[in-house]
Amino acid sequence: MWLFLFGSIWGINEVFLGEILYRNDVQNSSVILTVLALFLLAISRGMINKPGSSALIGTFAVLFRLVNTAPSYCHLLGIFLLGATFDVFSSLLIKNKEHAPLRWGATGMLSAFVNNALFALLITCVFRYEYWTVGGFSKVFQHIFISGSIITVIAALLVPLGFIVGKNGGILFDRRPRWSYASTIIGSIALWTVAMFLG
Repeated sequence: MWLFLFGSIWGINEVFLGEILYRNDVQNSSVILTVLALFLLAISRGMINKPGSSALIGTFAVLFRLVNTAPSYCHLLGIFLLGATFDVFSSLLIKNKEHAPLRWGATGMLSAFVNNALFALLITCVFRYEYWTVGGFSKVFQHIFISGSIITVIAALLVPLGFIVGKNGGILFDRRPRWSYASTIIGSIALWTVAMFLG
């Protein structure tokens, strides 16, 4: 239920904040959304440090966005890929590690940069999405080395903070399992309800 709740939070962030950012042509909109998603993934991983959990959160976020807004396969790929990339590096670097701030920072940095590179190359060279192929090499370069570098630097600071928040939150909720279970159900229902009425 926690994973579903985190996926729903990520999804509603993409649906509403993403819509506001892109509608108003806010510069580096993808940077803002990616940084927030990495922070959320770090919180969840601090609470539930299990291989596959971050990829599952990404899948739930994709489902949320797919159900509550017009499908944009470019964005859906980006969401899932970020969850999967974060999962890989979390599983490699912090598995069974109780307190490893340097590894947390490395997880954020590697996830951020590799995700941006993979996404730009896949969407341009494999899926041949027109918006990206028209932009050509300069767009790919900008996404990998400009946006990717900005996200990487921010992730180095924000992801360790997310792990700390998640670990402390997990300890608190473990002390009150019934309250924890009820809050995840209520929170998930509330997010999906809000999205259905306002989407």
